[in-house]
Amino acid sequence: MNKKMALILTTAAVMGLAGCSGQTDKTETTAAPAKTTAEPATQAKAETTEASTEAEKKDVSGKITLYTSQPEEDAQKLIDGFNKECPDVTVDVFRSGTEEVVSKVLAEQTAGAVQADVLLVADSVTFETLKEQDMLLPYESPELKGIPEEYIDKDHMYTGTKVITTGIAYNTDLVKDAPKGFADLTGEAFKDAVIMPSPLYSGAAAYNLGVLSRNETLGWDFFQGLKDNGITVDKGNGAIQKAVVAGEKSCGILVDYMANRSKNDGAPVEFVYPEEGSPAITEPIGVLKDSRNQEAAEAFVDFVLSDEGQELAASIGYTPVKEGVAAPEGLKSIDQIKTISADTKELYSSRDADKEKFSEIFQ
Repeated sequence: MNKKMALILTTAAVMGLAGCSGQTDKTETTAAPAKTTAEPATQAKAETTEASTEAEKKDVSGKITLYTSQPEEDAQKLIDGFNKECPDVTVDVFRSGTEEVVSKVLAEQTAGAVQADVLLVADSVTFETLKEQDMLLPYESPELKGIPEEYIDKDHMYTGTKVITTGIAYNTDLVKDAPKGFADLTGEAFKDAVIMPSPLYSGAAAYNLGVLSRNETLGWDFFQGLKDNGITVDKGNGAIQKAVVAGEKSCGILVDYMANRSKNDGAPVEFVYPEEGSPAITEPIGVLKDSRNQEAAEAFVDFVLSDEGQELAASIGYTPVKEGVAAPEGLKSIDQIKTISADTKELYSSRDADKEKFSEIFQ
């Protein structure tokens, strides 16, 4: 074997283990390298054994803390998948609505004691808040191939992990003529029958508020119409899902995967992609600048963005952000969704004002 071929094979072996490689956090004990489970079958494998063993010695370990707005069960499945590749990393979780998660991070920043290593919450506007305050660590993951450029922050402070649209879930036992779009929810047929999440609690709802209030077809008149039609505002998407499934409300403004999940569980629920278009968040992921275990945090990001991580997301019920990974049955893929959006910087700068106006309408 010539030296050039050996170099190529050695490089390939090291890159194959890169998802969980890096220096161990100084406060943790270095994990013992994994033992080789099979004898090299070829001379090529034998020549890469030394390089592979060296890479294994750099396996990440220690502990990281994940702050997320994902449902607890989904977050645990993600952690379980990560631990199959990086078993020596313990992942602690703080879970709440996006607005509360970010409030906690900002309070910790003020106190000089940020506890989170990785942040996985609803939308890019939320990450812009932390980016402006220099709280995020730039990290260009090697797993970005196949992810549309618009879902990757240009400074690599965060990256979208999935596509979650908001539409209309309705109870088929209560609704015979399904709404076609958001505007229908302000009509007499749905008086006192609709529920929505609060943008004061849910990051996705806060994003939707910014987008829909700037839409030429809907605007702030849409929200006034919802108020006048007796809509109920509850905390987060989970409460909306439960109300529609139980028949407490006939319709709910809800994220796609929750409606689809309820239908798959046998509930009398259908989901409508609104004719006006769907606001879509990408639930970005990023590493906090004050992370005490940067290597393990980056390995977690790599897993979430990898083909394996995206396939896991699809199996849980989310539309993957990565091209070539199929969406779960019942949901549209990213190239099939008609989305509506607004300028991210404008949404970021106007979020507090939007919430204040929403509060005035719904007080």
